[in-house]
Amino acid sequence: MMKPSTLAMILAGGRVDELGVLTHYRPKSAVPFGGFARVIDFPLSNLMRSDIERIAILSQYRSYSLINHIGTGAAWDMIGRHRGISILPPFKDYENPHWYRGSADAVYQNLDFIRYHNPAEILVLSGDHIYEMDYREMVRYHNQTGADLTAAFIRVKKEDAAGRFGVAEIGDDDAEGGPLLSYEEKPENPKGEWASLTVLCFKPEALFSVLKENQKGESYEFGRDIIPLMMERKMKVCGYKFDGYWGYTRTVDEYWQTSMNLLGENPLIDLEKWGIRTNLEHRGIRDCQPLKVGSSGGLDNSLAYNGCIVEGRVKNSILFPGVRVEKGAEVNDSVLFFNTTIKAGSRLERVVSDVNTTFGRNVQAGVVGQSEPDRVTVIGWNNHVPDNMVIGSGCRVDPAIPAEKWPEQGLKCLEELR
Repeated sequence: MMKPSTLAMILAGGRVDELGVLTHYRPKSAVPFGGFARVIDFPLSNLMRSDIERIAILSQYRSYSLINHIGTGAAWDMIGRHRGISILPPFKDYENPHWYRGSADAVYQNLDFIRYHNPAEILVLSGDHIYEMDYREMVRYHNQTGADLTAAFIRVKKEDAAGRFGVAEIGDDDAEGGPLLSYEEKPENPKGEWASLTVLCFKPEALFSVLKENQKGESYEFGRDIIPLMMERKMKVCGYKFDGYWGYTRTVDEYWQTSMNLLGENPLIDLEKWGIRTNLEHRGIRDCQPLKVGSSGGLDNSLAYNGCIVEGRVKNSILFPGVRVEKGAEVNDSVLFFNTTIKAGSRLERVVSDVNTTFGRNVQAGVVGQSEPDRVTVIGWNNHVPDNMVIGSGCRVDPAIPAEKWPEQGLKCLEELR
């Protein structure tokens, strides 16, 4: 029998209402990011670099795009005798009448999978955060302290954490971490200043026992239920202090801001340095022609991947493969997903556009003379925005809106089109 090693369980199956139209047809972990990748590529690349080679992905909500993206796992070198990626969808059987009822329940329903692999440690990760981490350092600290659970945290301002994150107080045992003194899930008035990254390392038997006890309750979440339960039971729970970059993508505005952190002379996110891998076969990225910038085109402080044709002006923006910006069009401070077309005379500012969307001629979208410059406009996939349409700041447009539903007067700030 092979020596027990670390097993990683990625929580990747959910969606969040705050991302709106970007998660109508995909889980949040499959949302495109960085001009060529998906959000889940960040924990997967971290695992690859950390030499953690047995991975399970827990998927529930509209998982086709995620399954299609993961493929065989070859993009992350996860093919081999003792390594691989397993996608574990929810199921019902004679013992279990439920779909996944929460993050903790999803892991509980797959305890047979975990026991089969007999891991030395179980690493539970969120699939929707942007960061670079060597998990081996955290696992080493976990084993060094003899903790039943070690959770990773990053220091934040209390006012920034209020109502958003799980927040802890960590004892000052050493620079790497210490015992958890308190933990609150999304408190309005946090006592601590350490926000949870949803990176959790468990002793297997400790995890098995608390997951079983949690089945008696009515809520099944790691942050809300499992961490407080372990502290209540006087189990050894430690906090591991992470001091790198951590990007949150739970809301459209946070997704947009994290994307903007890819730009500038010294970007906070360095995709090349971080060594991010993705599945280049997905959507045929590998076969795209090189980027073409026309004689009248220009790219200023922007990322544009292969397959893009830029004949207009692009500034502070991120273009995924297949994006076309026609002559006379302008794109500023925007993120354009695969196969988006911006026709002549159009102007986009602070727009996130999903795949296969066309902006007709002379469209004005986003912050165009509007009074609320800080809101992001989001356009769902498979849309054709009519010529001369005006879409205000902070608008939300559902996928595939029929031509007859687009209002002639345009959309005012913060309006939704469904």
